[in-house]
Amino acid sequence: MSKVSTSDFRTGLNILVDGEIYNIIDFQHVKPGKGGAFVRTKLKGVVNEKNIEKTYRSGETVEAVRVERQPYQFLYADGDLFFFMHQETYEQIPLEQSRVEKSEFISDGMVCTLVVDVDNENILYAEPPDHIDSEVIETDPGLKGDTAQGGSKPATIAGGAVVQVPLFINKGDMIRVDTRTSEYVERVKTD
Repeated sequence: MSKVSTSDFRTGLNILVDGEIYNIIDFQHVKPGKGGAFVRTKLKGVVNEKNIEKTYRSGETVEAVRVERQPYQFLYADGDLFFFMHQETYEQIPLEQSRVEKSEFISDGMVCTLVVDVDNENILYAEPPDHIDSEVIETDPGLKGDTAQGGSKPATIAGGAVVQVPLFINKGDMIRVDTRTSEYVERVKTD
């Protein structure tokens, strides 16, 4: 880890605050009429996703943390461990389910993003892609005359997530889901 001064602050920089990694969302240099200058920051937790505001004296130094997002393929789950494989080195990494975000959307062979603290070679968490195509495993059958405007029903997709889908979606259909909001996007045509 390297030290950075408040004059080097920029949006997107990751810093260490009270043992947690935070991302600088916004910052402002303030030069009051009396007293010393300071920097007011808005920070978002990389792991805990807390939003905090913190003020630093001008010229104060903090620890900078290098965080990278790397593609890993999900192989399988064994108990509460999820196993991922690096796309280039084929190195396999186990990760506890508590550090896998939205694990119900992850299915075999899916390429996920692992967020890594490069300096400590520590994997912070894993997340699924923003949009996934998945098969409907379980849902109530659609009825003749159901339309896209006619309401919604719950459907279980591969991986175990339950998503609200239009009434015309049936078991076995492929659908696209936005994992950030857990919402149905569209039916995927299969050839």
